[in-house]
Amino acid sequence: MHDIRRLREDGAAFDAALAKRGLAPVAETILTRDADWRRVTTELQLAQQRRNEASKLIGTAKRNGESADALMAEVAELKERMAQLEEDERRLAGEVEELLAGIPNLPADDAPVGADEDANVELRRIGKPRERNFRAQDHVAIGEGLGLMDFEAAARLTGARFVVLKAELARMERALAAFMLDIHTGEFGYTEIAPPVLVRDQALYGTGQLPKFAEDQFRTTDGYWLIPTAEVPLTNLVADQILEEAELPLRYTAYTPCFRSEAGSAGRDTRGMIRQHQFGKVELVSIAHPDRSDGEHERMTGCAETVLKRLDLPYRVMALSTGDMGFSARRTYDIEVWLPGQDDGAGRYREISSCSVCGDFQARRMKARFRRKGEKATEFVHTLNGSGLAIGRTLIAILENYQEADGSVTIPDALKPYLKGLERIEART
Repeated sequence: MHDIRRLREDGAAFDAALAKRGLAPVAETILTRDADWRRVTTELQLAQQRRNEASKLIGTAKRNGESADALMAEVAELKERMAQLEEDERRLAGEVEELLAGIPNLPADDAPVGADEDANVELRRIGKPRERNFRAQDHVAIGEGLGLMDFEAAARLTGARFVVLKAELARMERALAAFMLDIHTGEFGYTEIAPPVLVRDQALYGTGQLPKFAEDQFRTTDGYWLIPTAEVPLTNLVADQILEEAELPLRYTAYTPCFRSEAGSAGRDTRGMIRQHQFGKVELVSIAHPDRSDGEHERMTGCAETVLKRLDLPYRVMALSTGDMGFSARRTYDIEVWLPGQDDGAGRYREISSCSVCGDFQARRMKARFRRKGEKATEFVHTLNGSGLAIGRTLIAILENYQEADGSVTIPDALKPYLKGLERIEART
């Protein structure tokens, strides 16, 4: 959510920032509604003031034995007029809020400007793809070859874009979550949370999924929403709260199932586990001091990178362009892992984490504030979120990067303690 005062002070600068996202100007439309709202609000205040004055005069006239008919008629007329003004005020305030709620966050000054992912900028590349003397298979061929990845069974149960993992792969999925949570809680100070995976409208509104992206979500028949990411409940832990400065930053992590309808991705990544309706993810959320949120963004990205380093998976970090960033982000770094089996064995980097700093954009929607030491006034906190990491895509990366010529998969050293020393996954005969 944007502060309307920013548009009032410099609507042209606001539109210029939106133009970096490839969006049309909106300031004039919003400010016109805002001017109508302020005019009605002023008229209502004046009517209330006059009603109060007239009511006192009526009392004085009655005490003096004078006629108050004209004043009483005026008060009745004011009361009727005020009812209409109150209705107009609510309507116009709602229109202004609705317009503001549909506008994405303004990009940071250092975000690369561009229309889409082609304008993303590579910041660093860590690790080198393994050399092999055989053609790399993708995770579908590997998983089905092992007899441990069943898309047909999932389709019978639920439909497309689901999977049934069995035996060692099911264990690996569970192990990866524990491995990531241990790193983030034990080494980086995140507090582990077990949040609800069903939330109300206001929670999705607070983090920016509603109202604009309702079609991308799953909703129950009684009005709850299945979370698309643990960012939603974790960030909303501070909704409607006033924190003390000394409490910041708050750092939360959670492993949850996530649910997305993928309404805007028809035809994309239909093969395998890359893009599913249900997937597991370890999420990182920070509630930060405005003066230190940029540093927190770098730190969070480093926390997510640590997981890939421990698993010895090659990856690169990309600064997303203004046209490729999410709705609530002002700056986003994507971490892309190397998948040698993609693109028919040619290999490709694919997103495995997206770490974003949102400034006060979500905090305004959630009314999440803090108070500096010694001051009475409050300010909005800054919020950040990132994947630390997506479990399914990490499993994919292990299968493809640690595959052997015979179809078996070697277990990364860092993960072996979580799999009771398992060294290799071999096909079941």
